Amino acid sequence: MAHLRRTLVVLASALCVAAGLTACSSTSTTSATTAKPVYGGTLMVVSDTGPGNLDPVPTYNYAGYELERGYAEQLLTYEAVPLTTASGSAWDTATTVVPGMATEVPSQANGGISANGLTYTYHIRSGADWNSSPPRPVTAEDFIREFEAFCNPTYPVGNVTYFNSAIAGFASYCSAEDAYYGAKGAPTPTPANLTAWTASHSISGLSAPNPLTLKVTLTHPTSDFNNIMAMPFVSARPVEYDNYLPGSAQLNQHMMSDGPYQVSSYIPNKQIVLTRNPAWKQSSDPVLHQYVDKVIVTLGTSSDQTAVTDIEAGTDDLFLADLSVPAQAVPALEAAHSKQLKVWPSSNLSPYIVFNLRSPNSGGAMGKLAVRQAIEYGVNKAALQKLEGGPQLTSILNTAIPPGNVGAAPSFSPYPTAGNAGDTAKCKSLLASAGYPHGLTLNYLYPNDSNDVSIFQSIQGSLSSCGITLKSQEQPAGGAYFTDLGNTPQTDKAGTWDMATGDWFPDWFGNNGRTTIQPVFETNCVLGTVNAGCYSSTAVDGLISQALAAPSESAAAPLWHQADVDVMQDAAIVPLLSDNIVQFASNRVHSAGLDTANFSPAIQGWDFTNIWLSPTS
Repeated sequence: MAHLRRTLVVLASALCVAAGLTACSSTSTTSATTAKPVYGGTLMVVSDTGPGNLDPVPTYNYAGYELERGYAEQLLTYEAVPLTTASGSAWDTATTVVPGMATEVPSQANGGISANGLTYTYHIRSGADWNSSPPRPVTAEDFIREFEAFCNPTYPVGNVTYFNSAIAGFASYCSAEDAYYGAKGAPTPTPANLTAWTASHSISGLSAPNPLTLKVTLTHPTSDFNNIMAMPFVSARPVEYDNYLPGSAQLNQHMMSDGPYQVSSYIPNKQIVLTRNPAWKQSSDPVLHQYVDKVIVTLGTSSDQTAVTDIEAGTDDLFLADLSVPAQAVPALEAAHSKQLKVWPSSNLSPYIVFNLRSPNSGGAMGKLAVRQAIEYGVNKAALQKLEGGPQLTSILNTAIPPGNVGAAPSFSPYPTAGNAGDTAKCKSLLASAGYPHGLTLNYLYPNDSNDVSIFQSIQGSLSSCGITLKSQEQPAGGAYFTDLGNTPQTDKAGTWDMATGDWFPDWFGNNGRTTIQPVFETNCVLGTVNAGCYSSTAVDGLISQALAAPSESAAAPLWHQADVDVMQDAAIVPLLSDNIVQFASNRVHSAGLDTANFSPAIQGWDFTNIWLSPTS
């Protein structure tokens, strides 16, 4: 997930990686704390640019998810539990939805899912309140309001595909809104105009029989729908937000909360402060807590090494997901047997190369299959793997579906090169066949953090040997980068980016075929899309539809695999690596069962609502 995301660099010991599925520190064992939670203190967090937005609708990055955990709750969620492997009972617990603001997870056994699998009923817990003055209950209408904001014309939802293909009437609702604001002479999308439009339209599949009951009708049985409902997008939305444009700077200054923490202040590019929400009650929330008094996020640190140094010195406690631990810092941490260093398993496209298929640059080069295939052969993936820590620490990818996900076939390699080091001769030959015998120049978009700069330079170097010159289009890292990447109204204009660094993590694990192929490759060339290159294939769209309608995961698997085959034959992206997740925390950070920060696979990072600080701090 993450409106893509630049992941953390994978840095683990060879022993940990040899185990394959084991999360570990620099030592081969984990020392778990049995101390009881401690209340109080200020959690200090360092970040580069932060989430880019505080509104859950457009926010699609893990930096945002880490903070939203405290102030924007969903009906369903995931528990933060101590993990040692990416399998077994603990992993199953961490990746299985549990009630959040809902009283229970709908199932056919408890009557929450209808016999035909088309209707889901969610009951909201009593006692869940907004931090309004005075506090008032969160209602089903607040959740419907969130859905109605998904297709707004200014900052739409980070990933609309899950909802378009599942909820009855959702796609037509969004199409009508797109047509209304896209028409000649359409009104300016002001807060008043947006509110008026939603007041006169509705999503047929959503209803509120009473204030604490939400009913959702689907277009077809969807076995992973509860996972979709646990996405951070599906947060309640207070009526006060109607006074602001979604995702706007003004809304960022007026955020409300139904969780254990509230946004007390936000100074763009400088600081975000969260404090305890006085309207929140532990009795109404079985998963989240209010251990620390305050969270201060300091923005503006672009150097990964600076972040690590500050955490070692005790100036900061954690970093947001827009920073990472640099490779050169790990040997000393391992030598010191640091309990603060933890590496967690994952499976992802991190990073991969996105092709802008609509770019008019260099004679529309990106729209030519042979050019894209030339790049597939030209990239030296072995050099990237070395840059990221070596073969023990990160895996080279040659397919769109990473290993460990439904439909993956690790043996499938459509553009093989010796040692994954690239094939310059093949690259040159394909360029010549496409009409570029003397090479060509392309624009490359990438985030400006130190790790992504190194990745760009490595790709730039390997492609230069076959005549492709990459011109740098460096952009600020974090959520803002991915907003620019998905700005499709601008990506068909001269001078736009041709290639870009992307990252994709499955939005959930388990029954997750929908989260690998559909968001990145289904036809969806709209503002904010995850399919930033605007790839479109009737064949792939058909396979996605068939897989989504398959009666079981096993029936869907071959369909997802065939979609992977088609995507790679079209050279829609260049898969590069799959990274694990590394965390580093100060020695005053603790969580249940751990002497350091916890880890939630759902947000691929720490859950600060389940973290506490040493009493002496």
